[in-house]
Amino acid sequence: MLLDANSVMKISPIVPVVVIDNSNEALDLAKALYEGGISIMEITLRTKAGLESIEKIANKFPSMIVGAGTVCNKQDYKNAVNSGSRFVFSPGITTSLIEESKNHHIPFIPGVSSASEIMLAKENKLNSCKLFPANQVGGVNILKAFSGPFPEVNFCPTGGISLDNMNDFLELNNVLCVGGSWISPSKLVKEKNFKEIIKVTQESLLRVRK
Repeated sequence: MLLDANSVMKISPIVPVVVIDNSNEALDLAKALYEGGISIMEITLRTKAGLESIEKIANKFPSMIVGAGTVCNKQDYKNAVNSGSRFVFSPGITTSLIEESKNHHIPFIPGVSSASEIMLAKENKLNSCKLFPANQVGGVNILKAFSGPFPEVNFCPTGGISLDNMNDFLELNNVLCVGGSWISPSKLVKEKNFKEIIKVTQESLLRVRK
């Protein structure tokens, strides 16, 4: 089933932002997140294991909606699609990424941090964006400011989001979800402590007020 960007951002109030160093851990991590109550995950392309991890999950655990993050250029985008990504997050927005996104049928959710970048996204009918790095560029206050001139644009703030501040973002009308790495910390993944990841996931969802 093909999803649009808005639907992707409504799957879960928390989108785990995952860095995987060993693709052999990918399936167990996906299953832990799913058991904990989250059926979407963004695997960043910051490591060599990223694409292989996406491919494993897409092929062997299709119940998990897996996508690629840290997509920075056209080749990253093509690799993400070829690996089975159901969506693409980028940390920023460029005309070349926009053009590449038009060659594929999966949602592209670009990163923005300014009014000009949001206007570029809107010109290309991209009304679902990642605010990145959220805390550093103004956090809750900048999202409130954006809601005036851009009422139809929805956001997934990522960067500096934690269990302690996630609800400050989620309570905003223009925020559909937040991206966070606290759900699946690298330390727990490397230790293969997937029971703890299930627990963290469940406890985080229980804390969501929206």
